[in-house]
Amino acid sequence: MTRLIVAAGGGGDAVAAAMLDVALYGGEDRAVILTYAWDRLLIDPVPGPRGAAHFTGLEPLTPAVRAVPAEARPIPPAGSTLPRLAKELPHTFALIDPYHGAKGITRQLEELVRHLEPDSIDLLDVGGDILARGDESTLKSPLADALTLAACWQVNAPVRLLVAGPGLDGELPPDDLRGSLGALVHTLTAPDVVPIGSVLEWHPSEATGMLAATARGARGICEVRDTGLPVPLTDEGPTVHEVDLDEAVSRNQLARAVMTTTALDEAEAHSREICGRSEIDYERAKAALLRNQPPAQLDPAIALSQLHEFEAEARSRGVTHTTFRRLTEALHLNGSQREALRQLLIGRRPEQYAAPLWRTFADA
Repeated sequence: MTRLIVAAGGGGDAVAAAMLDVALYGGEDRAVILTYAWDRLLIDPVPGPRGAAHFTGLEPLTPAVRAVPAEARPIPPAGSTLPRLAKELPHTFALIDPYHGAKGITRQLEELVRHLEPDSIDLLDVGGDILARGDESTLKSPLADALTLAACWQVNAPVRLLVAGPGLDGELPPDDLRGSLGALVHTLTAPDVVPIGSVLEWHPSEATGMLAATARGARGICEVRDTGLPVPLTDEGPTVHEVDLDEAVSRNQLARAVMTTTALDEAEAHSREICGRSEIDYERAKAALLRNQPPAQLDPAIALSQLHEFEAEARSRGVTHTTFRRLTEALHLNGSQREALRQLLIGRRPEQYAAPLWRTFADA
């Protein structure tokens, strides 16, 4: 049995795809996961996604599709989590190359469908921003999802759209999503997280981290991102719903606009016009700011003191959990220091580690 799962936004969606492959299908024959190499600046200091030209060691699957094996490497200064995912998980990770727009991704999908002849094709989005109209004030990263949605809608094969963890990406409130969510496909539990448990120890995805944490029983408010966005951790967190693909396209103005694009720049221009923003522009501006502001060094005593202040302020806001990405940026450290900070905090206060999140209350 061959399955194809398209990770709508890349990054954590690819990790969630590996988890759902086992949870929904048993995982005896592991799926091919088609995903972006689009890691945020904590991992990749170069703004935007990486294409095939940005790697060495890729393996051809079809004329337009390359697999990312464990031996592949991003060309410096770029970074990517995909080679490590390929090393630690038994799935095949195939690279979405968005530099030829939605038409290029559609071509990749069509070639994979002919090559694999999959028994099923799932398009997976964690959080649900793939259902955005485009004018929501909370929407931050619409472009990647819009491109994959447009490509999956155009491919000549049946595609099932799945939304896991409604609202966990912090892009759209769960109340805005409920009317579009279809049948409940699965509710994740702690055993479902086991296959990706080791990956969650290092992967920076916040949405998939919260998806796993809610499956393990975490409830409360989790503060994420550099801006400290509060995300509710509720009983809806570990749910997976099917969504009508046509309805999603009907809602998503950006997906409709990028259908015929043949270049990433063209798709990005549509994002600026329809959504008033481009996530790549945001990454460009943030990367420039980081270059001009050398990060502080990790001093354990200073970090623990800053953590104490951060936790006190977070608790006053009703925050019960946070991510290590949020802590790294709140303590003015850079991405390379994230793992050292994580090890320091878990070593000093293991009772506050609610894998893969950090509790702001010692007795939470």
